[in-house]
This record gives sequence, structure tokens and C-alpha cells, in this order.
Amino acid sequence: MKKSTLNDMQNMHRKTSLLMMFLLVGLLCVTQSVMAGDNERVAVQEKLMKIEIVVNSETATATLYDTPTGRDFASLLPLSLTLQDYADIERISDLPRRLSTAQAPEGMTPEAGDITFYAPWGNLAIFAQGRPYARSLIPVGKVDSGLSALQRHGPLKVQIRIVD
Repeated sequence: MKKSTLNDMQNMHRKTSLLMMFLLVGLLCVTQSVMAGDNERVAVQEKLMKIEIVVNSETATATLYDTPTGRDFASLLPLSLTLQDYADIERISDLPRRLSTAQAPEGMTPEAGDITFYAPWGNLAIFAQGRPYARSLIPVGKVDSGLSALQRHGPLKVQIRIVD
């Protein structure tokens, strides 16, 4: 075999080995990142707060998000509110005070069951059905079960409390 052919083969082997090493290191980094993300999601899920929204004799259960707005809303509980219909798609009520908007997104696209804070008006909005993106709408939590009790037309007198 010619010396130049042997050198070419050795160079190609080195390049292949180097490429494989970079791919392996990249795969390890991605795997660790995904695993860290899963661990962070588990940690956040452990901090979520469960609440009940009682409408007459029916109870809806919900989960508040571990965000400044979600924690601030939790600090108001227990609450007695009257939810009014707004545009047939949401049930709204004034709150005793405005909630924190720290670290909040600029807006969101709400779905049925989303519990939100509308910053410009300072009110709570629970969505009976989805709607397009709304600026200044901040997620607070999500109804887990019993949404039908909140989908009735109001006014609805509700009690919102933390689940023990």
C-alpha cells in the first residue's frame, strides 16, 4: 500500500473518531438537559397548590401555578366571590386587590378551564371556553375537574379555598 494512501486512511479514521466523540458528547449534553428539565418539572409539580371552587352544591377542583401571580392569588384565599358572565366565554369577578404581575407573560391564549388574572382590569377570569390570544391575560391556574359547574351562566356565588 502506498504511504499516501495509508496516511489518507489514518486521517479519515481520526476524523471519524473525532466526529463520533463530538456526537457522543452532544448526546450526553442533550440527555442531561432533558433529565434536568424533567427534574425541574417534578419539583414545580410538587409546589403546585390545589384549590376547590364551590358553586352551590357542586365543587370544581383546580391547581394554582407556582408563579408570583398564582402564589399571590393563593394568599387571598379563602374567598367568596360572585362570578359574572363576560362574553359567554368567561366568568369574571373583581378581587380584593390587584395581583402580582412579576415574571408574567405578556399574554396568553386561554382554553376552557384556565384561571387567569386580567391585569388592566385587576379581575379574576375563569374561562368556560377558549378564545384567541389576549394581551395582559396572566395564567393563575387550571380547573382539573368540575368545570361544568363554572360553565353555567351567572351570576354564580362561589367559595374558593385551599384544599387541605
